[in-house]
Amino acid sequence: MDTYNKQFIYFICLVSAMGGLLFGYDWVVIGGAKPFYELYFDISHSPVMQGVAMSTALVGCLIGAMVAGALSDKYGRKPLLIVSAVLFTVSAIATGLFNDFTLFNIARFVGGIGIGVASALSPMYIAEVSPSRVRGRLVSLNQMTIVLGILGAQIVNWQLADPVPSSFSEADILSSWNGQMGWRWMFWAETIPAALFLLLSLLIPESPRWQALHGMTPRAVHTLTRIGGPAYAQSELSSISESAAIESREEQAGLSVLFSKRYATVLILGIVIAVFQQWCGTNVIFNYAQEIFSAAGYQVGDVLFNIVITGIANVVFTFVALYTVDRWGRRSLMLFGAGGLCLIYLILGTCYYLHITGFFMVILVVAAIACYAMSLGPVTWVLLSEIFPNRIRGVAMATCTFALWMGCCTLTFTFPTLNSTLGSSGTFWIYSLICFCGLVFFIRRCPETKGKSLEELSKELIH
Repeated sequence: MDTYNKQFIYFICLVSAMGGLLFGYDWVVIGGAKPFYELYFDISHSPVMQGVAMSTALVGCLIGAMVAGALSDKYGRKPLLIVSAVLFTVSAIATGLFNDFTLFNIARFVGGIGIGVASALSPMYIAEVSPSRVRGRLVSLNQMTIVLGILGAQIVNWQLADPVPSSFSEADILSSWNGQMGWRWMFWAETIPAALFLLLSLLIPESPRWQALHGMTPRAVHTLTRIGGPAYAQSELSSISESAAIESREEQAGLSVLFSKRYATVLILGIVIAVFQQWCGTNVIFNYAQEIFSAAGYQVGDVLFNIVITGIANVVFTFVALYTVDRWGRRSLMLFGAGGLCLIYLILGTCYYLHITGFFMVILVVAAIACYAMSLGPVTWVLLSEIFPNRIRGVAMATCTFALWMGCCTLTFTFPTLNSTLGSSGTFWIYSLICFCGLVFFIRRCPETKGKSLEELSKELIH
């Protein structure tokens, strides 16, 4: 990366990745607020309503992901990033403001749309502005900001919540500062990074690949020159033009093209990768940490501290991914993640079955987070941003992100029911089986994409 403008590249990539920061915060903050808003809205004994509260934002994610592709292909990547920043800001204020459960869920839904848009566009934008040699590392910055957002939400929740004595009843918690105001400030704290994202997103350029495909060649050349100099700009523009010429002779972008036989193999690959990132089960640890750690013998106050431990592990091992994704490759990390989680969940489920409690359970949960953070978490977004041709990348990325959030929605909504009927042991055994199936699929179908330009990958993966 010595010949590239490092400061400029990292600035625009980090600004785009702030969508990931807010995605992570907005997605996880509800887990820390959960013990308190459930009592406030009187849903603490209703698994269905608990599932609704946790899943409302995910439904918004589906909508956001669904519209992000078509709108970003038409209007550009940058305007949609700005829209997502506005949605995050509005949702952060409104969620903590409302006293009605329906309005609370509407505010969460708005934030979910922002998550859906940002989760589709942030990694795609970074991939389109990044030199191929370091693209994996730069796209992984998006996952790094996601886990920093997750850790930020966990620390904010932990620090805002007053200590909860084990002797407190539900009525005591409801009447406390936590039950009346604490959970609101957990959501309001998101307003600061959301407003910063909105301001900084106005300063980044449009994706040069989008500009080139929409006849804005001088602007594309200007952006590419700022990234890597005149020679780099001409080389990249030539590759983009050649790829676009081949694709334009055959079809125009759209869902009908994406679902055609030509793209069937790569689309199935993308959808399976996206859904598996959720169905592997790791994300329920963030959303349902209270139930998971309570089943391991911990009280509410200890749960919030244990959540922070998982967040720190998430950040540390995502740093590991930044330095391995362009060295070890995408395929080996996906195999490591699926196989590692299969084994960890098998052990974790067995420990729950044998009623083992205490710190060993925390170690297993942290091991699962670490395995996910250095593999499936970041590499999924890297692969999804790489495997599709320029012309259909927007709609393809949106489709796969839609599938990802559909997987997340079903995972999040079904966990309370699975946990209450099968217990923690049966639930994690199911996740172990899913991970084994994912491992078999990746052995057979997952390609290696490191070190190749987006145009080279298009030639290799599309037949």
